Amino acid sequence: MPQAKVLDEKELKKVIQHIDAFDRHSERNRAIILLTYYCGMRVSEVASLKTSQVVNAVGSINDIIYLSSSQTKGSQSRRVFVSTKAKLALKRYLSHKKSILSQEFLFQTQKSGSFNTNALTQLVRRLYQCAGFVGATSHSGRRSFITKLATSGVSVRVIAAAVGHSSIATTQRYIDINDNLVSSAVELV
Repeated sequence: MPQAKVLDEKELKKVIQHIDAFDRHSERNRAIILLTYYCGMRVSEVASLKTSQVVNAVGSINDIIYLSSSQTKGSQSRRVFVSTKAKLALKRYLSHKKSILSQEFLFQTQKSGSFNTNALTQLVRRLYQCAGFVGATSHSGRRSFITKLATSGVSVRVIAAAVGHSSIATTQRYIDINDNLVSSAVELV
């Protein structure tokens, strides 16, 4: 089975523009996509996010989201560091609808229930398909995050810690290697 498509910033922008233009749940869906892309979160982790994990008592976005072992793959709790871009996306989402702060789960279905992993996986895949991306899946944001960090020179050990991998071998499998990357690498010598 082929790996999920890795998106660059230009492709991400196209997805977001499509969501903003054609999606009636654009604020929610934009925030979901951007959390996978800017924080490297799994869709299952996004689906299980509770509002209280993201927003503190004074209404600010937390710098770190603490995920319990029941929310992660591998049953190990982990920390998600929230980037400035992710905070902006979350602030936009939260300002769109004030009632979100009173919800237990950060993201809800149109029937006001919490998402299960399968439903959110299908939604994310559909968002990418509607924007015209073949091969993009619910894992594309996470793979893009990991690849971007790797191509920016971040140590694989740091990346593994950022995405909750216990083995750097797992992290290395996520990194997209392409001709442009190899060509740029050999020019460094």
